[in-house]
Order: sequence, then C-alpha cells, then structure tokens
Amino acid sequence: MRPKTFEAYCLRLPAATKVVQWEGTSVFKVGGKMFALAGGYIESTGGFMFKTSNMAYQLLIEQGLARPAPYLARAKWVQLMANDSLPDAELKAYLDQAHALIVEKLTRKSRKALGLD
Repeated sequence: MRPKTFEAYCLRLPAATKVVQWEGTSVFKVGGKMFALAGGYIESTGGFMFKTSNMAYQLLIEQGLARPAPYLARAKWVQLMANDSLPDAELKAYLDQAHALIVEKLTRKSRKALGLD
C-alpha cells in the first residue's frame, strides 16, 4: 500500500484524526489515542506501524511480515517489514481492527462525544 492510500484509509475511519509528530511521522488517532503510524521516522526504519490484537501480533511476527514495533511492542504494536508486506485488503482489515481496539478502550463518554456509540 502506498503511504497516501494508507493515510486516506486511516482518515476515513470514524472520528480519526492525523497529527504530525516525531520527525515528520503521521500519527493517526481516535479520541486522542494512537492506532497507526506512517512516514517520517517510521519510513526510515521499515513499514507502517499499528496496534494489533494478541493473536494478530503473534501471527504477523511468526510469519515474518512484521516485527515488534520499537517502543510500542509491549502494547502489542507491530511494524511491517515493508509497506507492501501485506495485500491492501488485509492491511485495511488490520487498520480497522487497530481502530476498533482503541475505540473499545475509550470511555463511554468519549465514544458518545465522538459519535462512536
């Protein structure tokens, strides 16, 4: 997936926002919490980064498609070996899941304010 496609897809997810931080890295958030990262620092060290479930974390790493994300691995984030490590449809499904995992952890009040209830 191309970085512009990645960004466009992330921003299409409900209540998603983008902030540029850390050496020009695009940080995609929902309710102020990160769910995916691209570009900038990330681009120079490998592929896209995103939050995963415990099972997806193990699967992606065991298959050699991703590695534990620097500084975020304990929270079950992965960094793809390259931006094209996964077919677009699969990557979109993982981004949907990353977004949902973060939304799930938001307070009821936050979800309601963002129109996510």
